[in-house]
Amino acid sequence: MIHVIAVITTKPDKRSEVLNAFHANIPAVLAEDGCIEYQPVIDANNALPAQNLLGENTFVVIEKWQTMAHLEAHAKSAHMAAYAKQVGEHISDRKVHILEGTS
Repeated sequence: MIHVIAVITTKPDKRSEVLNAFHANIPAVLAEDGCIEYQPVIDANNALPAQNLLGENTFVVIEKWQTMAHLEAHAKSAHMAAYAKQVGEHISDRKVHILEGTS
């Protein structure tokens, strides 16, 4: 299984707009072959003291894919290209971590 953690930082006051577009795209992504999980998350309120806040302009995308080939197909999909075009000007930084289990 492939795990993806994407840390997305938007330009100031654009997170809600980007998340609205993201949520509209979720059904298309979940319908993709090999998609196990795909969801955006933000800082939890009143979390434990050890929490390292992301901030009001950042969200994290948690993804799980059956194989790297499935992830590659996702990255090339038409709906992801449309999403990127729609939100691209509102993104200031993106860090993508692609991981796999150790056992």
